[in-house]
Amino acid sequence: MPLSQADHALLQRSVQLAHQSISLSEPNPRVGCVLHDANGLLTGEGFTQQAGGPHAEVMALRSAMAAGHDLRGGTAWVSLEPCAHHGRTPPCCDALVAAGLARVVVATQDPYPEVAGQGIARLRAAGIRVDLADGDTAREARELNIGFFSRILRGRPWVRLKVAASLDGRTALPDGTSQWITGPVARADGHRWRQRAGAVLTGIGTVQADDPRLDVRLVDCACQPLRVVLDSSLSLPPTARILQPPGHVLVVGAMANPEKTEALRRQGAEVLLLPNASGQVDLAALISQLTERGINELHVEAGATLNAALLAGGHADEVLAYLAPKLLGPGRDIAAWAPLVNLTQAVGLRFVAHDIVGDDLRLRARLPGADAFLD
Repeated sequence: MPLSQADHALLQRSVQLAHQSISLSEPNPRVGCVLHDANGLLTGEGFTQQAGGPHAEVMALRSAMAAGHDLRGGTAWVSLEPCAHHGRTPPCCDALVAAGLARVVVATQDPYPEVAGQGIARLRAAGIRVDLADGDTAREARELNIGFFSRILRGRPWVRLKVAASLDGRTALPDGTSQWITGPVARADGHRWRQRAGAVLTGIGTVQADDPRLDVRLVDCACQPLRVVLDSSLSLPPTARILQPPGHVLVVGAMANPEKTEALRRQGAEVLLLPNASGQVDLAALISQLTERGINELHVEAGATLNAALLAGGHADEVLAYLAPKLLGPGRDIAAWAPLVNLTQAVGLRFVAHDIVGDDLRLRARLPGADAFLD
C-alpha cells in the first residue's frame, strides 16, 4: 500500500532529526526517529548518538517513556531500517517490539550485512506492520548517509573534492596567494561540509603554502574529523598549525625517516608509510586504510596535483566547488594534468546541485555513475 502524505512528511521529519547526528554518530549512520501513540499524538523524537551510544529509536523511546506515554498500538517513522544485531548496543527492532508498537514506517533499508532487511523481517515476525518508502523520500534518506552506503556497498568512502576558485577557474594567483577568493559565508559553508566528513585530506604542498588548520571552527562540531596529510618525504614541520588541537592528525608518507617520524609523533601525530612503486604515497592503499578505520566521507582540500591524482586514479566521486564572481586571469588551476589533445579526454561530471551562498556560487557535480549504488 502506498504511503500517505502524512507518512512522507513524518519520514521527512525523521531525516531532519538525522541531520543532528552529523559529526556525532560516525562511523554509524545518521538516523532519526519519530513516535506517535495509538491516537496519532507525537510522543517522542530522537537521533543517533555517538558510536556506542543509543540509536535514534532508543532515544525516541526514552523521550516518550520519560513523559509517561503509552506507546502500545503506536507508530514509528525511522529514516533507516532499525538494526537487528548486537553491536555496541542491543537491536533497535527488539526495543520497538517491546514498546508494543503496531506499525513502523522505514525510509530506506540498511545496507549493512547484519541488518539488510533482517530488521524489517524481525519486526514483521513480531506482528508489527512495516511499510517501506521509495522514490524521493528513500533517496533523500540514502543521500544523507551517502558515505555509509558507499563504505558498506563499495568498500570505500565517498570522496569529495572541495575547491574555491574564481569564475575563470583559478584557485590562487601565480604566487600562490589565495586568501580569500571566496567570501565569509562560503567559507562557513565549507566548514559544514568538513563537519560531515570522517576525515579531511590535504597534501604537503597545501600545508607549506597556506599553513591551514583544516579543523571545523566556523560551525559547531561534536567530533572533529581526522586530518590526513600526504607527505611522501615526511617534511611536515612540527610547528605546522595542522598539528595543533583539536582532533587527531595522520601523516602519510612514502619514505622512512625515523628522526622526522619521532618529531611528528611528539606533536601527537600518527605516522603511516604507504609507498607505491614510484616512491609516492599509494592513494589506493590510503583509501583502503581509511575504509578500515570506518571513514564514511573523505573531504579533500588540496592543491592541483593531489586533485588531479585523485581524479585520474578514479578515487574521486564528487566536486564541491565555490566560485567567486571574480576573474583572476593567470593563476593556479583546480587540477594539474597535461594538456588534452581533444575534448573527449575531458573529465566529465554531472551537476547535482547549485546554490548561491553569500556572494558566491556553490556547485556540486559528480563523476559519472559515482552514486549508482544509491539507486
